[in-house]
Amino acid sequence: MINFTVGPVQSSDAVRAIGAEQVPYFRTSEFSELMLENERLVKKFAHATDDSKVVFMTCSGSGGMETSIMNCLNKNDKALVVNGGSFGERFVELLTRHGVPFTEIKLEHGKALKPEHLTPYEGQGYTTFLLQKHETSTGVHYDINLVSDFCKRNGCFLIVDTISTFLCDHFDMAGTNAGIMITGSQKALACAPGIAVMILSPDALKRVQENRCCCQYLDLKLALKNMERGQTPWTPAVGILRQINVRLKEIDAMGGAEAEIARCAGLAKYFRDKLVEYNLPFEIVSESLSNAVTPLHPTTQSAYQIFLKIKDEYGMWICPNGGEMKDTIFRVGHIGCLTEADYDRLIDAFVDLKNKKFI
Repeated sequence: MINFTVGPVQSSDAVRAIGAEQVPYFRTSEFSELMLENERLVKKFAHATDDSKVVFMTCSGSGGMETSIMNCLNKNDKALVVNGGSFGERFVELLTRHGVPFTEIKLEHGKALKPEHLTPYEGQGYTTFLLQKHETSTGVHYDINLVSDFCKRNGCFLIVDTISTFLCDHFDMAGTNAGIMITGSQKALACAPGIAVMILSPDALKRVQENRCCCQYLDLKLALKNMERGQTPWTPAVGILRQINVRLKEIDAMGGAEAEIARCAGLAKYFRDKLVEYNLPFEIVSESLSNAVTPLHPTTQSAYQIFLKIKDEYGMWICPNGGEMKDTIFRVGHIGCLTEADYDRLIDAFVDLKNKKFI
């Protein structure tokens, strides 16, 4: 099977080799050194400030989203949240669950965030802004600089979900003055799922100390204290943290974050050009594309039926959607250990389905 989804994705041989090893004991100086190296490289690739801190939480990226809200926001905040798809909706659900007052900026699927969407909220006392840098469900890459400028003018604490865009598109944490950046092990890091990576700015660290977290396991005070010595308060997903270490060093050796971003961009362009070359009956639904994924609306067939055909008859995974987008949008990812030859096989499958008049 070739995996063109947006997580989990295909891993390099070096990462997979770690997964085949026995999991070592982790309360050692060697593991602490590995964790501190992970922190250094994550901060380097995200362009975070030296005084920022990184925590590695054993959960999915959604766990990182909830952790950020539980530790940094409370009922005295007034939040703005962009909801343009499944993951924007998740932020809305989390804010509701944790009793944080908020206003929702609701966007149609595939639509970009524009200045006129933010204008009504200027000078209205908002304290926090929550955003998916890339709304994975619809493939919309939001303008982080537009949001950053708004937050700087209005004194908003910015929480950015970069789960599907970190190492696919440029992100300058210090330059955008982001408070928290969240990503996950199974996206462009191309490791097994199970670790949420969070970078916390000095402003976030201050908020963590001032807020009371209602969950012991996701308490960032404990995570930060333990990370001072390169450890975690609870038993983490040790094997995945070792995979992350190998992967970060792999990226560093191959030219760093910018080289990995360029690789993803090259694969995305190659695939999108092939769609045009073969006149396939798919429409790109996003007004603002990320390098991470191409979101496609099939004009002749259910998106989910195409996913099943590609999986069952051609031995490849593309990425389906759920809910109201199940039959209207599927996605093809450009992250993980993929090559142009892999995309040739996928295009050949689409062409074959077209010739058979399935699409």
